Amino acid sequence: MNKAFKFRLYPNGDQRVLLAKTFGCARFIYNRMLSDKMAYYEETKRYLRTTPARYKQEFPFLKEVDSLALANAQLHLEAAFRNFFGSSGAGFPKFKSRHGGDNSYTTNLVNGNIALSGGYLKLPKLGPVRVKQHRQIPGGHRLKSVTVSKTSSGRYFAALLYEYDVAIQEAPPADVIGLDFSMRELYVDSNGSVPAYPRFYREAQEQLAREQGKMSRRKKGGANYRKQKLKVARLHEHIANQRKDFLHKQSRQIANAYDAVCVEDLNMRGMSQALNFGKSVADNGWGMFTNMLGYKLFEQGKQLVKVGKWFPSSKMCSRCGAVKEELPLSERIFRCECGFVCDRDVNAAINIRDEGLRMLA
Repeated sequence: MNKAFKFRLYPNGDQRVLLAKTFGCARFIYNRMLSDKMAYYEETKRYLRTTPARYKQEFPFLKEVDSLALANAQLHLEAAFRNFFGSSGAGFPKFKSRHGGDNSYTTNLVNGNIALSGGYLKLPKLGPVRVKQHRQIPGGHRLKSVTVSKTSSGRYFAALLYEYDVAIQEAPPADVIGLDFSMRELYVDSNGSVPAYPRFYREAQEQLAREQGKMSRRKKGGANYRKQKLKVARLHEHIANQRKDFLHKQSRQIANAYDAVCVEDLNMRGMSQALNFGKSVADNGWGMFTNMLGYKLFEQGKQLVKVGKWFPSSKMCSRCGAVKEELPLSERIFRCECGFVCDRDVNAAINIRDEGLRMLA
């Protein structure tokens, strides 16, 4: 199995310059190879196969950075094309922008070129970089690769990927719970419980709007504009960290308490666009929550069961199985002709649990 450990880096001035160059070269080789592949296909209708080494003579600055960072940029591009041509439904690979998202690159362990020891992380071309190691690496873990990234707030992180051997014993599904997605509470479970979910983005929206307003009044490109932009980025990062912390704790609590968890296989991006719930869906973090839940259950030999998105969990009576033709969102209490009355979301969670049990059988 593989497991990643993420630590914060504190590079010095020279190391920051080299990191910026490595980020730029990895992005450059990705975009250049993508452009050449597109042009070659337009001309020959065939797929171009090339490597970063072929570009080093034309662009000598590529020799100044870690060669494995460039090789991994090529692998990422190849994976993007496989996803596009495969059955995953991914779109055509896009060019990377220096202004969009985080800067990052991946390098691999070869002949001891990477080592974590004594509060420092040794990286190719960079040498020892000071690191905040808040947890120890368990014994028996073998380092495979490191992904170095810089967030929009200017902080540096290293995600160390380790491989380890473990014998996972499958747990029989004795205790099973169903979770129904809820825009406001994150989820409602089949026992009728809801988490006390703090709406982090909504709570910080007023402060965020105030800081963004200050940035809009600064001269774009000026020193004060850059300072205010950094302040806004750090506020966004703080909100994201709060959300991740809550979701990690909630998913760990559920994974430890139950043998199987049943959820709906929802298209969150489609929901945010179709129903105009973009901010609410992003603040909710349901997709991130189910991903966390999935690997935490898997580590313990437990299962995350995904019920089909067309399963009528909300319209079906969990007592008699009758399915209503219509059930408007404004109707929060489920009432069936058989006399069953229940909270709409609790009824849906029970149906999801029962359908998950049927799939497990």
